[in-house]
Amino acid sequence: MPRFITPSLITLAALLTACSGQETSAAAHAEAQAKAEETQEAPKPVLSFETIGENLHVIFGSGGNVGVSTGEDGIIIIDDKFERNAEEILSTLKTLSDQPLRYVLNTHYHGDHTGSNIQMKETGATIMAHDNVRKRMGMTFENKVFGRVTEARDPESWPTLTFSDTATLYFNGHQVNVIHAPNAHTDGDSIIKFVEANVIHMGDNYFNGLFPYVDVDGGGSLNGMIAAHSAALDMADGNTKIIPGHGPMATKADLEEARALLMTIKERVELGLKQGKSADDLVNENILQDYSKYASFINEENMIRIAYRSLSEQ
Repeated sequence: MPRFITPSLITLAALLTACSGQETSAAAHAEAQAKAEETQEAPKPVLSFETIGENLHVIFGSGGNVGVSTGEDGIIIIDDKFERNAEEILSTLKTLSDQPLRYVLNTHYHGDHTGSNIQMKETGATIMAHDNVRKRMGMTFENKVFGRVTEARDPESWPTLTFSDTATLYFNGHQVNVIHAPNAHTDGDSIIKFVEANVIHMGDNYFNGLFPYVDVDGGGSLNGMIAAHSAALDMADGNTKIIPGHGPMATKADLEEARALLMTIKERVELGLKQGKSADDLVNENILQDYSKYASFINEENMIRIAYRSLSEQ
């Protein structure tokens, strides 16, 4: 058994239902979800997995990417997608191992990463996350960017094991470092490093090939996202395998490119702020037009407005 140590806009409705609901193929999922909304039917979840190392896997598909560690100690998963994905996640885990699910590590509070917490708890798993994830899941608050209220979640879905800064698990022969990334995608994000395997799970601190969603009302910030990228890059080398919250597997070079994108967004929006321009001005100037390839459920306008609010309120 493990030893545990804890030191101290497709549409606005689709976006806010569970932060992003982004699939590895952003455009394909966007189209499918839009059609589903028209008929008031949820898209049928279809998940796939990829083995990325010895007893390490990633489950892709609807919702956030799920990291999986299997072995003699049991199973750890990082995030658990939407509630509707629970049965398929558990079925996939049975394909990968006959051992029980022991831990679920939530990288943040959004429903496309914590949606199956109750079902995972019912199997006997312990849900673990940063202190602020439990706090956020118990809060009702306004998302001012989209004019929508984020409702408190069922207490049965809340993490029961939390940490404030860092935590370490020794599980399945891995040292698993869990590091809080302050005020990044949200105020409760974690970066997770499987040390010996040289694998990093970024959660939604990293959207590979996409404009990121910065949840300002959930405590996130553009500067914090940049800092989270830098922290992960400091842990990485040319052989590191990086699991983003959304999008395909990545390398250190991919993450460096993503950080450069965020820094460019910051520089352009800050320039507009210094010139006394409004968010509408920057949208009308289409200051991110040359980065349109990154547009998906967060398009150029969304990205400008989110960055403007983050940087003007810091």
